[in-house]
Amino acid sequence: MQVRGAGLVLVLTRTAWAALSAVVLAASAVVWSTVSTVSTGVERSYAITADAPRSESGRNILVMGLTTRLDLHGEPLPDDVLRRMQAGESDRGGYNANTLILLHIPASGPAVAMSVPRDNLVPLSSGGEGKIKEAYGRAKIVEEDRLRAAGTHDKRELERAGREAGRRAQVRTVSTFLNQPIDHLVEISLIGFFHIAEGLGGVDVCLRHPTKDPLSGADFPAGPQHLDAAQALSFVRQRHGLKDGDLGRTRRQQAFLSAVTKRLRGADVTAVQAMIDMAKQDVVLDAGFDLVEFARELPAEVRFDTLPIEGGAHLGGLDVNKVDQEKVRAKVTELATAPPPPPPDDGIPCVD
Repeated sequence: MQVRGAGLVLVLTRTAWAALSAVVLAASAVVWSTVSTVSTGVERSYAITADAPRSESGRNILVMGLTTRLDLHGEPLPDDVLRRMQAGESDRGGYNANTLILLHIPASGPAVAMSVPRDNLVPLSSGGEGKIKEAYGRAKIVEEDRLRAAGTHDKRELERAGREAGRRAQVRTVSTFLNQPIDHLVEISLIGFFHIAEGLGGVDVCLRHPTKDPLSGADFPAGPQHLDAAQALSFVRQRHGLKDGDLGRTRRQQAFLSAVTKRLRGADVTAVQAMIDMAKQDVVLDAGFDLVEFARELPAEVRFDTLPIEGGAHLGGLDVNKVDQEKVRAKVTELATAPPPPPPDDGIPCVD
């Protein structure tokens, strides 16, 4: 019997590179007995408590993609992996949540994935204002400093507790900003994306124009082309040289994930199992996230949109996005009740 987890593949692969590890945990053509073993060895978070507010109109899943070049225990990645990733040294990136997507799974009808621009200026759960992506890293630093002052000096314990504080802060900040409860979370960093892209053997994308950006490593001609894992990472990280900057990068991520979906459809069981094993190294799920139950409930269709901004601003030496919170919340409500129309499925979509 084939798994209805094919729905999970279609939904999560279209949400963000941050969700790729979660996708392969219930990929199509894997029997239920295989999917049911996925919880073993997967890092779990208790950032969402059992008594936290829950969505009444379905489920809300916060997908977080971290910029860190470290593993789940705060250890540097091997030099050969960093070299192949072309993403700089281990001390780069920090703990910003550069990808934030609210995936709304309604009681009926298609799901909708809402991208939250990372530079939105919002109230942070820790107090004051900042870019929405900064909630995680700021809370992590505060918690680690508190624990050191109390006498804790074990590096792995500090990393674990700091990340849990970061997850709690990021969930609260996004939940308050959007006025939406968060039922579940998925977290993954750059190495997780790289592992999944590598396991797939690369993907096919299409560019309207040639582009080159030394900061991300992007160097691509115009037209359809096949990207290996390192090139794929450069493709979804590039924002310099794009007409819309970060918003352009969001569209690249969506185009890439459309390509990933097509590639996963043709993956055999052996390849999917290898990706499951990779995902167990890199993904973090909240303690209450039952992937098997989730796969049973998922709709077959997911649609994309990006939440609105009012324009750019310069504050304290930083470029930020101005936002009208009420307009953003109204847009979330609109999308949750009437998702955008699906894009035409006419092959590989071309992007700038």
